Amino acid sequence: MAFFIRHCAIHHGHSLVRATLLWSSMMRRIRCAIYTRKSSEDGLEQDFNSLDAQREACEAYILSQKHEGWELLPNRYDDGGISGGHLERPALQRLMQAVDEKRIEQIVVYKIDRLTRSLADFAKLVDRLDAAETSFVSVTQSFNTATSMGRLTLNMLLSFAQFEREVTAERIRDKIAASKKKGMWMGGSVPMGYQPDGRTLKIDETEAETIRTLFGLYLKLGTLRDVKERAEELDLKSRSRQRAGGQMSGGTHFDRGQLQHILSNPIYAGRIRHKKLVYEGQHPAIIDPAIWDKVQDMMQSRAAVARGSRQKAIRSFLAGKLFDETGDRLTPSHSRKNGKRLRYYISRRLVKERSRKHPDAWRLPADQVESLLAELIKQHLTRPGAAAMLTADLTAAELSVVTEKLQVQFGGKERLALIERVDLRPGSLTVRLDESMLAERLGSKPEQINLVELTIEAPFQMRRRGVELKLHLGDAPAAIDKTLVQNIVKGRSWLAMIIAGKTFSEIANSEGVSKRRVQDVTNLALLAPDVLDRISTGEQPDGLTTDYLIKTRFSAVWSEQRDQVASL
Repeated sequence: MAFFIRHCAIHHGHSLVRATLLWSSMMRRIRCAIYTRKSSEDGLEQDFNSLDAQREACEAYILSQKHEGWELLPNRYDDGGISGGHLERPALQRLMQAVDEKRIEQIVVYKIDRLTRSLADFAKLVDRLDAAETSFVSVTQSFNTATSMGRLTLNMLLSFAQFEREVTAERIRDKIAASKKKGMWMGGSVPMGYQPDGRTLKIDETEAETIRTLFGLYLKLGTLRDVKERAEELDLKSRSRQRAGGQMSGGTHFDRGQLQHILSNPIYAGRIRHKKLVYEGQHPAIIDPAIWDKVQDMMQSRAAVARGSRQKAIRSFLAGKLFDETGDRLTPSHSRKNGKRLRYYISRRLVKERSRKHPDAWRLPADQVESLLAELIKQHLTRPGAAAMLTADLTAAELSVVTEKLQVQFGGKERLALIERVDLRPGSLTVRLDESMLAERLGSKPEQINLVELTIEAPFQMRRRGVELKLHLGDAPAAIDKTLVQNIVKGRSWLAMIIAGKTFSEIANSEGVSKRRVQDVTNLALLAPDVLDRISTGEQPDGLTTDYLIKTRFSAVWSEQRDQVASL
């Protein structure tokens, strides 16, 4: 070393300091590793692909730094077809293992986003590189990570790389959402019963027959457990699939989870699901949409029973049987108020769109409509001469038996099992009884049932409270709003206190309510006498409630009050 430094100083005119630095650079060995990555597998089968192009550029750069002691290691670290959005990459893991073992001093990449596109992941890598005293360089982006300006530049580059990745992901998600809205199939696992056909699906008739059988079994048996057992008896099996590693999956009897997925998949009704929304698809349906909807109502009803089984199992007797005037099916639903579970039947469009932009949609209290229909069926089946009108070709003795069965066999809401379909229209309803079910209950043959007598027409009156409707056969009884009446009585009492000299604040403190509440309720005492009479008998408009009167700040002038009430 001393000889080399003296030689440089004497024969080349270098200073001793510069000669010493030259010696150090010649003796320092910097082991370099090249890392390459490509997000997709497109083109990787070519003799010279993107990974080769990256490596060639990095090799040339390392060669240009040979005078600095840079030396290329023979190991290749290539990740083909893997995203830079995460660190779970085989070649990168091997590279970082070598860094931790201090077998590498320099990592060379074509662009910084080849190493990572995530700022968070970059921070993790930098910590490991600093601990191992290893640095890295991008051959197309000039910066020095040893300086603060270099690190700022690097962070800016990574920020833009991550931004580009996230924008690209958003565009892809938006494109998928827009395509599914048009009913296009956007790939993924092909559902049993179909085969891919471009951006849509075509029916695989062999598998489609299995799907139709499963839906038919559920309509008949009503539970997944029974469907599973019957499907095993029929030796129905799932589709066999070959995985990437060559392993086979499927080809076995259906379990309950698979059946649940198949029976609730809207794709079989010719629809496409995107998150919580469902659109009409471009592919053909294997199952009639009306049948699919009926199965969903039955499954939802069963789920409601299961959720309530710890307390009291409640059955929705009319699931899949109620339809409104638009042909929309009413589906079971529920809400909770003061810890009590309230059941409803609501138009399906309210469930699908989860909004209240359908003022014509129906929302019926389940118990009330079930009781009403059960009573209607009872009146129809037990009216004088019903047995003779319902059946034909029966002897006197057989008619006597049928009459007795009609009187005693159909009790309570169990009568609802006889319903095949109910069509609702404003002011009237039509009930269609199930021919085979009625014949079975009466011990008759279906051909002995008079089909004309299976249809029941009945007028009714509707009363609406907010979004809820109640049906009443014939004339609707007066519905007294007890809450409004109690608030008017309370308002008149508070008005008397004010006249006696008490303030709103004093009344509020004694009653345990807010001052604003006292003022609002006291105003109810100023209603016109004829309006009060209508409220006391339940003859006021449905919209005339406590909330309405308080929020609208009704006029204190009685004539204006009457006009306001008349407009409801």
